Amino acid sequence: MASSPQRYRVTVTPVEHGGLPCPGRCSIEFEQPCGEDWMRLVEGTQRLPGLAGDERTALVIGARLLDGIARRHPELADDPLRELRAPLARLLERLQPPRPV
Repeated sequence: MASSPQRYRVTVTPVEHGGLPCPGRCSIEFEQPCGEDWMRLVEGTQRLPGLAGDERTALVIGARLLDGIARRHPELADDPLRELRAPLARLLERLQPPRPV
């Protein structure tokens, strides 16, 4: 069951050689509403096999971003996510953290 709506601010910043942040204005930042706790979802997939921590986080958050857009715009005549809906639903099921017993 989804919790109350939350908003997340997503920031993408290139990392320069040596791990330094890029100089100047070079970040992409946007906000995204979501009915799920992304922190809990990422924590719940810690044992997802075959992926490093950053890869796992990118997969979980990226899939939620796509799903959120698809759910908000199902009526688009030329829906760019149409072919992704079924595989995305299956992926999201696999990425659900195990339920506590």
